[in-house]
Amino acid sequence: MKTFSISVDIDAPTERVWGVMRDVERWHEWTASITSVTRVDHGPLAIGSRARVRQPKLLPAEFIVTELEENTGFTWVTLSPGVTATARHSVEPIPGGTRATLSVQFDGLAAPIVAWMTRNLNDRYLALEAAGLKKRSEALSGAS
Repeated sequence: MKTFSISVDIDAPTERVWGVMRDVERWHEWTASITSVTRVDHGPLAIGSRARVRQPKLLPAEFIVTELEENTGFTWVTLSPGVTATARHSVEPIPGGTRATLSVQFDGLAAPIVAWMTRNLNDRYLALEAAGLKKRSEALSGAS
């Protein structure tokens, strides 16, 4: 298995969930899977944006946004020797709220080994991120 994914239904409007999701520098506030995200550039998250991501138990990584569709999602990629990690973050409206889908895919010569070695951590971090995104988005939605 080289792809890990999770979806969560959130009782908040899509625009609200997207706002939380795209504010990457604040992720550490709502998920224990992120220590920090520091943007290398400035301005709104866009194709070509770069960020340094620090996560517990993993080496720091620089991600570059390769795809972004407003109120829908973004994809960013990090490269390391033998492995490309592609993380996708998307939102879609559902009756009564939003469905968020988070995934990470490993490609490259070392991808099968890396994916196997980090499988439990990937599943745990995606679950933490989905739960944190839900909690933050629903809390903000209730505040408005």
